[in-house]
Amino acid sequence: MSMRPTRLALAALLAASLTVGCNKEKAPVTTQEPAAQAQAGNAAEPAPDTVVATFGSGQKVTFAELNERIKEPLANLDKQKYQLRKRGLEGLVTERLVKEEATKRKITEDQLLKAEIDDKIPAPPEEKIKEVFEGAKGQLPPGATYEQMKPQIVDFLSGQQKQEAAQKFFESLRQGANVQYQLPEPPRAPAERKQVAATGPSKGPESAPVTIVEFSDFECPFCSRAIGTVDQVTKTYGDKVRLVFRQFPLEFHKQAQKSAEASLCANDQGKFWEMHDKMFSNQKALGVEDLKKSAAELKLDTKKFDACLDSGEKAAAVKADQADGSKVGVTGTPAFFINGIMLSGAQPFDEFKSIIDAELKGAK
Repeated sequence: MSMRPTRLALAALLAASLTVGCNKEKAPVTTQEPAAQAQAGNAAEPAPDTVVATFGSGQKVTFAELNERIKEPLANLDKQKYQLRKRGLEGLVTERLVKEEATKRKITEDQLLKAEIDDKIPAPPEEKIKEVFEGAKGQLPPGATYEQMKPQIVDFLSGQQKQEAAQKFFESLRQGANVQYQLPEPPRAPAERKQVAATGPSKGPESAPVTIVEFSDFECPFCSRAIGTVDQVTKTYGDKVRLVFRQFPLEFHKQAQKSAEASLCANDQGKFWEMHDKMFSNQKALGVEDLKKSAAELKLDTKKFDACLDSGEKAAAVKADQADGSKVGVTGTPAFFINGIMLSGAQPFDEFKSIIDAELKGAK
């Protein structure tokens, strides 16, 4: 497998890091700002006392009054711009570190990336390739053979490993160079708290000062990506944080609804989190028969589990979670509410930390 030119490889990695969630319209939820907003943000702003509207008998609206009216979305826009600049800065720094490392080793940048990324990814086992082919038969072009589809399946299976290897290598370069960023962070937007019921499978004590309610979809790849960060949060804060899981299967994820029901069927037998981990670890095995097989492997009472799943008895509970999520503004997954403060997408640990630390400080 050949590595693309260095700039394209880094650009692809950064683009992947900007994509943070699945949403109802299928398009990825990103932190990237629209071009029009970027241009608007660069325009010179009027003085606060500038009159921007007049009406009636001498009534007027000033620029300061307008900004006060929309201060929260403006603050969110500043945050989006900051995140975009931060990722751009990380890309520039990483690009130069890759060039520096290649020069040090007296090889080309492409040779360096190949040695540190491509060559360290083991080839997918034949049985795994065949498993994916068999599972995808209904979605393949008519008459497509295993040999024809094998290269694409290999690329698919290797893609995530390749991205993870690249991120690990780039992070090692940054740590070795003691990279320090001085990009000023904008003030945090005023916290808008939503009333979100903390009902559902949970981890952590009910008395915890911080409750995180997560709305998730078992077929969404970004929900899977967020697991590592959520685990880091719960390990870092221990009994100070309670995590509550709620269902939000998206319509275009055809196996998400039954997967959500399966997790609740497993919850009836005290094994929600075991089923949660198993489904997220293999999002290609979420068909009904796959779910029943997973239940058996987890040593659940399969007769009860199968009856629960086949009857659809948990469908109403799933729909109730979706309705509650929609009421508080959930349009994509994953979506987190930290003491009611919404954090959308598979965000990095620092985003969780900044909100949690502020909540813990306020609780004292």
